[in-house]
Amino acid sequence: MSQSLPTVLITGCSTGIGRALAEEFNRQKFQVFATARNIESLAGLEQKGVRIHALDVNNPEQITAVNHWIEAEAGHLDFLINNAGYAAIGPLTELPLPELRQQFETNVLAPIVLIQTMLPLLRKASQGRIVNIGSISGIFVTPFAGAYCASKAALHALSEALRVELAPFNIQIIIVQPGAIRSHFGETAQKQVAQNLKVDSMYHSIQAAIRARAMASQENPTSAEVFARKLVKKITREKPPTVIRIGHGSSILPFLKRWLPDCWLDAILSKKFKLNQI
Repeated sequence: MSQSLPTVLITGCSTGIGRALAEEFNRQKFQVFATARNIESLAGLEQKGVRIHALDVNNPEQITAVNHWIEAEAGHLDFLINNAGYAAIGPLTELPLPELRQQFETNVLAPIVLIQTMLPLLRKASQGRIVNIGSISGIFVTPFAGAYCASKAALHALSEALRVELAPFNIQIIIVQPGAIRSHFGETAQKQVAQNLKVDSMYHSIQAAIRARAMASQENPTSAEVFARKLVKKITREKPPTVIRIGHGSSILPFLKRWLPDCWLDAILSKKFKLNQI
């Protein structure tokens, strides 16, 4: 494969945003390296000419293997897109410690390890770009998603630091804060809620509201394909924005967070998630 093609590594390409991005970059004639924990889920992408590799972002050995793979295939990396994510949904006081750890290991630590590992390849590009997929939830925090919201807020903060630290090396950091995007995200989160919410939970009487929070990202969602087209167009500009928001709710929710008093927001969220009924 030609080493002159612009290259992109994308994590979490089984479904949703990651898969749509892999397909869009492929249409834009990039050399696409798509990864996921379950490599069988990437078969359809491989048939379209996308290069695929198994990658659990919490597995350092697999990260190293992907690094060697890209180095052998392309010799450089133009874009690293940290998309793989995890959502621990439920009351913070009742979330099992292993899930809390997985939340931050997947959404915060894994992107940093990937950046550290891929940095030499990014420096070989004429202008490397790192795209961290955060979330509007990292700005507009809601009940029953505290761990997820905190992990995305942490990723936003780390990205801001990296943006300044890596600027002298001609590597740009782009923070993406999607709103509601159609995916299997909610279904996966709902399964976790079912496993974690115990019969003796002090929130058991409003379990329907907790399940509704798990599906909040699927309320009037923007399609992953539309999201991918808009995002690829923005991040491939000569001077891309430092922060990009796309998707339903991605504009109004930060506005509400900034301008409404906390007591008003607390009352709205308490009512929406039935906490005022306990």
